[in-house]
Amino acid sequence: MTNWLPSLNSLRAFEATARLSSFKKAADELSVTPAAVKQLVTKLEDAVGQKLVLREGQKMVLTSAGLSGLEDITSGFRLIARGIDRIRLQKSNARIVVSVDPSFAAAWLVPRMENFKIDCPGIEVLIDSSMQIVDLARGDAQVGIRFGVKSHGDLVVNRLFDEELCAMCSPRLANGSKGLKNIKDLEQVALLRWDLSKFEWATNTRAINYWRSWLDAVGGKDVIPANGITYSDYNLAVQAAIAGQGVILGSRPVLQPLLDQSLLIDPFNISSKPRLGYDIVTTKDALQNEDVASFVNWMLNCVKETANKS
Repeated sequence: MTNWLPSLNSLRAFEATARLSSFKKAADELSVTPAAVKQLVTKLEDAVGQKLVLREGQKMVLTSAGLSGLEDITSGFRLIARGIDRIRLQKSNARIVVSVDPSFAAAWLVPRMENFKIDCPGIEVLIDSSMQIVDLARGDAQVGIRFGVKSHGDLVVNRLFDEELCAMCSPRLANGSKGLKNIKDLEQVALLRWDLSKFEWATNTRAINYWRSWLDAVGGKDVIPANGITYSDYNLAVQAAIAGQGVILGSRPVLQPLLDQSLLIDPFNISSKPRLGYDIVTTKDALQNEDVASFVNWMLNCVKETANKS
């Protein structure tokens, strides 16, 4: 076996380009420019003395040489990621990284974390609130809370709760001069919206989070939704609704704490139930860590306790 290997960066660039069939997509994944990815692939081709990637019109294809090595290179990176993940998990006092979208973190998870510290003392948790989907298999986080994903691949998946969408607003707005008695009134009040256009992965979320889609689902096809302010941050839209600035489409299971406190109300008592939900996901390797298993079980128990109270 030769001791010579091309640079790891050039191998990563080739593997990502081949897997995604795009220099641009590979660049996005690796957080570099497409030109840098193309240059790294070219360096690898120079190192092995063969073309690995070809352009056929608008399509990118692998040569026979590229195809012959791709499976082993991909497997190699998976093994490296798994090895690093296991090394990280061996440190018993290492913190657990939980990847979760900001709206779920703010409304549901963070208010309950004080109870987690009481129930599971000594376990340190980092809440990584971001709209980006992290790679759990690579060890970027040990636990993920995801919405609207129909297939999680090889991850260990537990459903937290199914989605239920309803119109929500402040009590002051609902009982104000205009009043909100039925969904036809949504033609006369500001409707707050969440802009998901920059998140390519959020196809299922976008499909159900438009006022038009929700109205059609609850029997309001004749209702023409009014205009309103659009927010790039869903938490800002929620705060605007609490402040009485309009009506928001809200997830009942996620925003239930705000309903319980009467900061928001459901003026129509009408909801849609798309076939989507919130899942807590992790890897088989991560579950070998007792702290990770404790956090997952704690989350599932929280959901059961909340369901029993409702």
